[in-house]
Formats: sequence, C-alpha cells, structure tokens
Amino acid sequence: MIYTIAVVLLILWLLGLVTSYTLGGFIHILIVIAIVMVLVRLISGRGL
Repeated sequence: MIYTIAVVLLILWLLGLVTSYTLGGFIHILIVIAIVMVLVRLISGRGL
C-alpha cells in the first residue's frame, strides 16, 4: 500500500511539473515524501 501511495504521489508531482507552478512547493514536498516512503520500504527489506 505504501508503494501505491508513493507511485500516486510521483504521478501527481509529474503532473504538477507539466501543468503549472502554482502549487510548486506543495508538489515538491509530495515527491520528497514519496521518495522517503520508497527508501524506507527498500531499507526495511520488503522490496518493491
């Protein structure tokens, strides 16, 4: 489930980069959260 959330956040971030920069700061926070979630999942040994 965490991986799914991370993928959704990544897609939203890419969409934000393509469409507009009005919520740029918020979108970048989302991508950082997504990357951290994936890294925690990899480090904990669950894999993707």
